[in-house]
Amino acid sequence: MKILGISAFYHDSAACIIVDGEIIAAVQEERFSRLKNDPKFPIESIKYCLKQSGLKIGDLDAISYYEKPLLKFERLLYSYLHNAPKGYMSFLKSMPIWIKEKLLIRNVIKSKLHEIDSFDKKKLKLLFPEHHLSHAASTYYASGYERSAILTIDGVGEWNTTGIFLGEGNSIKKIVSINFPDSLGLLYSAFTYYLGFKVNSGEYKMMGLAPYGDAQSEQYKNYKSAIQENLVDIKEDGSFHLDQRYFSYTQGLKMCNDSKWENLFGIAKRQTDDELETQHCNLALAIQHVTEEVVLKLAKTALVKTGSKNLCIAGGVALNCVANGRINKIEGLENLFITPASGDAGGALGAAYAAYHIYFDQPLNPTHSIQGSLLGPEYAFTDIVPLISKYNLHTKEYHNLSELYTQTATIIAQGNVVGWYQGKLEFGPRALGNRSILGDPRNEEMQRKLNLKIKNRESFRPFAPAVLEEDVENYFEIKTHSPYMLLVDKVKNDIINDVPENYSALAVKEKLYLNKSKFPAITHVDMSARIQTVNAESNSRFYNLLKAFKQITGHGILINTSFNIKDEPIVNTPEDAIQCFLKTDMDFLVLNNYLISKKKDGTSI
Repeated sequence: MKILGISAFYHDSAACIIVDGEIIAAVQEERFSRLKNDPKFPIESIKYCLKQSGLKIGDLDAISYYEKPLLKFERLLYSYLHNAPKGYMSFLKSMPIWIKEKLLIRNVIKSKLHEIDSFDKKKLKLLFPEHHLSHAASTYYASGYERSAILTIDGVGEWNTTGIFLGEGNSIKKIVSINFPDSLGLLYSAFTYYLGFKVNSGEYKMMGLAPYGDAQSEQYKNYKSAIQENLVDIKEDGSFHLDQRYFSYTQGLKMCNDSKWENLFGIAKRQTDDELETQHCNLALAIQHVTEEVVLKLAKTALVKTGSKNLCIAGGVALNCVANGRINKIEGLENLFITPASGDAGGALGAAYAAYHIYFDQPLNPTHSIQGSLLGPEYAFTDIVPLISKYNLHTKEYHNLSELYTQTATIIAQGNVVGWYQGKLEFGPRALGNRSILGDPRNEEMQRKLNLKIKNRESFRPFAPAVLEEDVENYFEIKTHSPYMLLVDKVKNDIINDVPENYSALAVKEKLYLNKSKFPAITHVDMSARIQTVNAESNSRFYNLLKAFKQITGHGILINTSFNIKDEPIVNTPEDAIQCFLKTDMDFLVLNNYLISKKKDGTSI
C-alpha cells in the first residue's frame, strides 16, 4: 500500500510518502524553495518523496490531502456573513483565490502532479481527511502506542480548533471538539501580534520572551486577571470561550481590536522594532500561563475521558514546549508522545497515515517509527567535492570518524561555533543534530555570539541543550527522554548560580547577561531549558560527537540550534550550508566528513 500525503496552501506546506505503513520520506517545501513557511503546492517535496521511494505517481494507491477544503470554505463564508459588512475587503481579496484554486482542489492537485509525472487522472484516488484528524493521525500512528488519548490544538482547521480523540488499534475516534471562533491557538497568536511579532512564526519568540516577566509583580497579576476576566472563559475540563468583541480574526484583517486591547491592558500595540520593556515581558508571561492552564486541563480531561495513561499531542500549540513540560508531570501519565512536526507540515504525514490505517483499514504496526524525524534529503560526498573547489574552501577530509569527532569537539571547547551538517534532513521545525549550529554551553558569551553574530536574531532568545540521553538527569529535572526538543524542564539546583534577591524584577538585559549557571548559554532566565536527549540509535554521529565533547570537557552537552539565520529556513543542501557559513561569523563547518575553516593557514584543522 503506497500513500502520498500532502499539506499545502496555508503555511508550511509539505509532502510525505508511506509504503505499507512505513515512512519512506517527509520534507517541507520551504527547504527547497528557501522561502520560510512556504505555503505553495509542494512540488519539490513530492519529487523528493517519489525519488526516495522509487515510485511514480501512477504507482500510488492514493494521495491524501490534509484537510477538507469545502468545509473550510463553509466556515469562511459563515464568518464573513456573520460579521458583514466588516471584513468586506478581506472577502474581496480571498474569494478569487478560493474560487480559482481551493474550491477546485482536486483539479489543482491533479494539474500540479502532472507537472511532475504523467498518470491516468481517472485512476488517481484523492482522499481528504479532516484537518484535526490529520493532526491526530500524525502523532498517534507515529507513537508506537497501541492505545492512547490524543489531544490536538491549533489555530483552526475546517471548524475544529481543539480535539480530544481515542486512538485504539488502527482506529481514531473523536470524543470532544471545540470549534471556531473559540481557539487557543488564535488567542496565543493574537498576543503574538500585539507584542510585535509575526503571526504563525513569532509564537516561538513570545514563548521565549515570557520568562523575562515577573510573576510576583502587580502588573503581571493585573494582565493575567484581565485575560481571564475579559478575553477567555476557562472551564474546569479545559473547554473555553473567547469574547469576540476583543478580536478581529473572524473578519480576516488582523488578530485583535487594538483600541480595546489598549484600554484593557493600558499599553499600545508594540511595533516590531520597538524596545522590549518589562510590560511586554509581563504580558507575554500572563498569556503563556493562561495557555498552560488551558492545555493542562485539556490534557487531564483527555486522559480521564479515554481511561488511557498514554497521551499523544499534535497541532501548532503542541510546539509550546513549556506547556508540554507541565503536561509531562501530570500524575498518572505514563507515556507522552509529541510528534516533531506538530504544525501543518506534519499534516502531510497525518493525512498519509489516516488514509492507510483508516480509509484502507490497514493494521497498526507499532514497530514502524518516525525514525528520529530524519526523513528528508541526504547528500553524498560527490555533491560536496565540487563545492569545495567552487567556493575555494580550506578543507580537511577525515577518513577516521573518531578523529573527526575529537577534532570538532576540541574546536567547540575552544569557544568556536561550528555548523554541523550530516545525513538526512530533519522533518519539522527543529534541527536535531543533522542541520545544526553547535557551541559550548559553558561559555558565558556564547548565547550573545550566536544570537547577534550568527543567527542575526533577537538577543533575548534562548538556546537549547543537546545532551547524552544517559546523562540528562545529571543536568536537568526531567525524568523522561526528550528526543525532539519539545519539553522544557528546570536546570538542576546544584548547577544554578546564586542570583540577586531582586532578580525577578530585573530588566530584560540585566537578566539576559547575568551568569545564571555553570552552563549559562543554555540556561534560560527562569532557570529552565528546552531539552534534546540524544542516543546512539537515533543519531549515531551526533551522539558520538557529544561523547567526544564529554571526554574532553567532562560534559556530554552542547548548544544545538538550527542551521539557519533569521527569516530563512533550515539549510537543506550542502551549498545552502556553505552559503550560510560564509555569510555569518561561524568559525567552522563540518560537511559529512569534511572539516572546513575560514582560517586559510590551516593551523586550526
